[in-house]
Amino acid sequence: MLHEDDLAGLVRPVADPEERAAESVLRPTSLAEFEGQARVSDQLGLVLEAARHRGGVPDHVLLSGPPGLGKTTLAMIIAGELAAPLRISSGPAIQHAGDLAAILSGLVEGEVFFLDEIHRMSRPAEEMLYLAMEDFRVDVVVGKGPGATAIPLEIPRFTLVGATTRAGLLPGPLRDRFGFTAQLDFYDTEALEHILHRSADLLGARVDAAGAAEIARRARGTPRIANRLLRRVRDYAQVRADGWVTRTIARAALELYEVDELGLDRLDRGVLDAICRRFGGGPVGLSTLAISVGEERETVEEVAEPFLVRQGFLMRTPRGRLATPAAWRHLGLAPPTVVSPPGVAPDLFT
Repeated sequence: MLHEDDLAGLVRPVADPEERAAESVLRPTSLAEFEGQARVSDQLGLVLEAARHRGGVPDHVLLSGPPGLGKTTLAMIIAGELAAPLRISSGPAIQHAGDLAAILSGLVEGEVFFLDEIHRMSRPAEEMLYLAMEDFRVDVVVGKGPGATAIPLEIPRFTLVGATTRAGLLPGPLRDRFGFTAQLDFYDTEALEHILHRSADLLGARVDAAGAAEIARRARGTPRIANRLLRRVRDYAQVRADGWVTRTIARAALELYEVDELGLDRLDRGVLDAICRRFGGGPVGLSTLAISVGEERETVEEVAEPFLVRQGFLMRTPRGRLATPAAWRHLGLAPPTVVSPPGVAPDLFT
């Protein structure tokens, strides 16, 4: 029997530590293998190639975009392309300047330092990072009070790779110190199909073209979700079929896991159903909506809403959440005739 937590996380773009370990075998190891972000790959390839020709370290790199699109993978690829060691940490783990100083002082020449969730780093550590990125030194404060002394400590030249899902939270001085910024976009279905075939080979799963296409179009444009769905569909094929993942098998498996044709799961449909059936299409406040679906306010706002807005099923307005006609039709309901609220284009409701 399926556990409710398994269903709740199947199409979520964030991975827990256990899943990250399972993902490691599927990660591409070079820019040539990294599909779906051609523009970023070309630009980053030029940056790295130029640094190799100069015999120096490349500029600091900022990777921005929603979770699950490959920011961590790109950081590992950068280290691999440079044949340099990789040090990994995260913003929440660096709460004091001393934490950052300890990491930076332990780097070796040319090392790649990957700082995930860089927007969540503490302000004192952030200010220390400014100096380290620009002058490759840190000031270590010895003593307290009026007698405290700042001792400059030279550190090896390194490349910082920062990753963030919320670039707007980064202060301007920090953003300006990155020589190259890459915005990762959601993947198209064709790119996800290529990724699924590669992952299937690595997992030893047998997937035909139609089966890969069926999984790809329900993966929300996110490789992490595509690979997660592939593993579940593979399990279904091994237990209830002959091991081959065909379109029929993929549809049956994803129906079992409650992932519909557009990638909506039970929570997504619950949110739309509550707005349409209980509140007449809205507007409805976020707190009321969260109570109606039995979830926390943050879960609805940060987990369900971004995808529903991107798909054109949900609108955020000053008066509350509104379901669009597309949401009514997806639920098999006839959209009512409504008057568009102030500030909302009328054609969205026709």
